Amino acid sequence: MLDIPGQPFLDKQSLVGGCVRLPLRIDAERILTEVAALPASVWGTTGGRVGVHRKAEALFLRGSAPAEGNLPVEDRPALSELPYARYIIEKLIPATPMRCLLARLPAGLFVSPHIDRAPYFGKTLRVHVPIETHDLAFMWSAGLCYSMKAGEVWILNNSALHAVWNADASLARTHMICDFLPNAALLELLTKGERNLGTVCEEVAAHIMSAQAPGTVAAR
Repeated sequence: MLDIPGQPFLDKQSLVGGCVRLPLRIDAERILTEVAALPASVWGTTGGRVGVHRKAEALFLRGSAPAEGNLPVEDRPALSELPYARYIIEKLIPATPMRCLLARLPAGLFVSPHIDRAPYFGKTLRVHVPIETHDLAFMWSAGLCYSMKAGEVWILNNSALHAVWNADASLARTHMICDFLPNAALLELLTKGERNLGTVCEEVAAHIMSAQAPGTVAAR
């Protein structure tokens, strides 16, 4: 499992809580157009991801899935086809990018509740950029539901128990997910983000917790 020697562990409960919406906006139509133009052949049924993430299709833009081993974090070929995604990763977010991927959750499916426990995850900040989404796509983190809209940029506390449910019967939910090494600029941006946006969603919580399989809490 990839680690980042010398990088301190983060108190994500204090820094993030469940999720924080950053004071950034992206061109939602532009990134959706780029991603939609990718050939179907580049998407993997798991993209090397295992466990709770097996149900989602994935395409790595930087780095590799943890299950593939301790490989260098480098740009992958698909990133060259996504110039606006590259701008977001390299310019818009003021920090050094690590692993980045596109994750598409098909209609009606869910990612079971889990915690990303490996050292790598405790030392990076996870950014979510919604690309293809709708009102029945639920991010659940630290006991609360969050509605992430296209054009927004969020930080997720993946050191807390979290899950995703795509409750729509026909629409997919696609996010670009990137890990960044925290620095002063990104931490300052985080302090300016919108908090307290989570809500109690008993139906969502009941659904995802009932679907939780043994052993999924300590994921990756």
